[in-house]
Amino acid sequence: MDLKLSIAKLAMVALVVAAPAAEAALTCGMVASDIAPCLNYIQHGGTIPPKCCNGVKTLDDAADTTEDRRTACTCLKNLLSTNPGINLGLANSLPAKCGVSVPYPISPSTDCTKINK
Repeated sequence: MDLKLSIAKLAMVALVVAAPAAEAALTCGMVASDIAPCLNYIQHGGTIPPKCCNGVKTLDDAADTTEDRRTACTCLKNLLSTNPGINLGLANSLPAKCGVSVPYPISPSTDCTKINK
């Protein structure tokens, strides 16, 4: 009985230790949430809200693998195409204005599959 209890405890510890590695990668929901405070700015211009730059930086920090960067790129392209009135110049310049370097242009024509770093 003690052996069964020890095996059960070991299995629980293994699940807890493995849990962080099993966390979901970047999703479009995460991208949309991070970028939502920027929508008014990239549609109308003006002053960039602090929450917008915080979201841009959060997104940049979360996109730490090639696959995450490709996902972020694809999600941003989808956001551009589903939100009318977005000023592409403002959208493309936003990362730099927030102090973030993005390895691809924020544009509906960007080929996200070619992002390698």
